[in-house]
Amino acid sequence: MRILVKGAGVAGLTVAHELRVRGAEVTIFDPRPNFDHAASWLAGGMLAPWCERESADEAVLTLGRDAADRWNAVLPGNVVRNGTLVVAPTRDHGELKRFASRTAGYRWVEESDIATLEPALAGRFRQGLFFPEEAHLDPRRALHSLKEGLLAKGVAFTCDDVNEDEFSEIVDCTGAARIGHTPDLRGVRGEMLYLRTEEIALARPIRLLHPRFPVYIVPRGNGLFMLGATMIETEFDGPISARSLMELLNAAYALHPAFADAAVIETGAGIRPAFPDNLPRMTRQGKVVVINGFYRHGFLLAPAMAAEAADLVLSEQTKQRSSRCA
Repeated sequence: MRILVKGAGVAGLTVAHELRVRGAEVTIFDPRPNFDHAASWLAGGMLAPWCERESADEAVLTLGRDAADRWNAVLPGNVVRNGTLVVAPTRDHGELKRFASRTAGYRWVEESDIATLEPALAGRFRQGLFFPEEAHLDPRRALHSLKEGLLAKGVAFTCDDVNEDEFSEIVDCTGAARIGHTPDLRGVRGEMLYLRTEEIALARPIRLLHPRFPVYIVPRGNGLFMLGATMIETEFDGPISARSLMELLNAAYALHPAFADAAVIETGAGIRPAFPDNLPRMTRQGKVVVINGFYRHGFLLAPAMAAEAADLVLSEQTKQRSSRCA
């Protein structure tokens, strides 16, 4: 059984993994061989279903609850299980209460608890929410590790045009490239930056709440921090705007003043494909299965959606074989 997976972002790679471990012959097609064009490359990599539930449907929690376990099974050693810490300036304490009222899986922490969890933040915040079951990973490392693992398992990668008639099934994971071709699919712009400083050490993602501009900071190790991310309803995919850059940097400074002296290593902007309900969808069109609309939940939901896609593809092949033998 030959299956073509179109798209080499997190969705395409996780689908290919699921199909390959179940015995399928898989080819991955992406016209651009590098990951830096993909929305996955700019992701935060937070496996945080309870935090995301604050502003997302229950399905995000249901599908993402075991994401850390799924990722750890695929890429042992890549998942950091230190939880998530959510804080807010004293003037925005109401935002913490609002956040807590919309989710679960947390415990309230006081100033002394915050200092124990994150010594760099000692004395900076009076209260917070700690989500101990959440985790994170480095998306760029994960993408490269996934690709290396798939190559080792015999999965073929190509950036050249392929003859789709040679494949029994096709799984389309091309993300934002389908905007304008898939009904109701829209683009949501996300902007981020990388900072480097040796003055601060963090053990886990920190979410800083603000009524207008909530942000997160994710440690990448060796003094590197990923800071994001905007959610702008536009499909413009140009460079980061000055407004967003200032907002992100101001947020970093609000978390800890030492970020003012950090080096800006990289800025980036990408388009997240999303449906009106901000949940991913999987549809079949003939022999083509389309998976899209991960919005801001790519790494959180990709493993579960990949398993469902593999079930759908392989069950269809089984039915076709049965009908031919009848």
